[in-house]
Amino acid sequence: MISKEHIIKRFVSYVTVDTESDPDSKTTPSTKKQWDLANKLVEELKTIGMQEVTIDDNAYIMATLPSNVEHNVPVIGFVSHFDTSPDFTGANVKPQIIDKYDGKDIVLNKDEDIVLSPDYFEDLLLYKGQTLITTDGTTLLGADDKAGICEIISAMEYLINHPEIKHGKIRVGFTPDEEIGRGAHKFDVEKFGADWAYTMDGSEIGELEYENFNAAAAVVKVKGKIVHPGYAKGKMINSIYIAQEFINSLPRFETPEHTEGYQGFFHLHDIHGSVEETTLKYIIRDHDKGHFEARKEVLVKLTNELNSQYEKEVIVTEIKDQYYNMKEKVEPVMHIVDIAEEAMKQLNIKPIIKAIRGGTDGSQLSYMGLPCPNIFAGGHNFHGRYEYVPVESMIKATEVICKIAELTAKKK
Repeated sequence: MISKEHIIKRFVSYVTVDTESDPDSKTTPSTKKQWDLANKLVEELKTIGMQEVTIDDNAYIMATLPSNVEHNVPVIGFVSHFDTSPDFTGANVKPQIIDKYDGKDIVLNKDEDIVLSPDYFEDLLLYKGQTLITTDGTTLLGADDKAGICEIISAMEYLINHPEIKHGKIRVGFTPDEEIGRGAHKFDVEKFGADWAYTMDGSEIGELEYENFNAAAAVVKVKGKIVHPGYAKGKMINSIYIAQEFINSLPRFETPEHTEGYQGFFHLHDIHGSVEETTLKYIIRDHDKGHFEARKEVLVKLTNELNSQYEKEVIVTEIKDQYYNMKEKVEPVMHIVDIAEEAMKQLNIKPIIKAIRGGTDGSQLSYMGLPCPNIFAGGHNFHGRYEYVPVESMIKATEVICKIAELTAKKK
């Protein structure tokens, strides 16, 4: 169907453009360099023959593949994001092509002794004999989510070149800043005009997800009082020690490294401190709405308890919800999941239906009126130097997009 060389060439052309987003920026997109790939994608969509190709002032891209059938068909969409995570550098990405992977260690960077090993990353063994694209060990790869973009554009190109495959109207959308939680913030759902959509933003081949975390961010600011240490008795308040007590008072094993499946967590991801002031930044995650609310209340109660030990308020905790579990919005229209599942089965892909231990643009879009399950894009080990993607998984994801379009257009 889709040539391996074509997929590799397109994907490499995307990941070699730096699109790292910036959570501290107030603009959209959060970094100017995201425009470099955004503008390239607009031209590519036009070149392959897509219609109504637009890019707005915030770099949101939309395009249309018109229906080629006479009967009425629901308008479906496919969505991916072009920014990469600020967790690890995405500058000067140098992809390595590993042909016919032999199941052994892959030396990413000999000079720095960086090795991608199946002893640690067991999923590698699923792809023995396949073609892998890896990093050189000094950057992330960007398969999250440039693999998804590559698959969507490749699928649209294939459908344009094969009009014998019948489909309804298809809309595609590419967003900035998903990695910093803003990907759907300025997405114009009404303009997009789809009845439902799919984000191509999952990992392992076969993944199909319509549940995700409820998510919140918490900033805990601890105020201390600096006094000369030689004369500090009864006067100094060391904010670092109070922050340490706050950290230690939370459940030790309800953290990302100790949880899986539907288990939620508190994740301390940033800390800056001095005697005078210490700031802790947490993310709070849980699939269950009740447990999610209870986790937020734990932070509030802990703040109040520690404040009660001092004459004045020493801790201020601010909690902001980020996104919610899309399950509530997708379950009433479960046929959209059923279509994706059937598409995979017809392509001899075993569907892996599970909850996302994270979030996608789709979780926010679902609450904005666009039900939006998530489908695999093929990559593994996102946001770091060990990221890789099997080319065969990208080809299969491209085929899934085409098959979904075909199944949606079939007369009932």
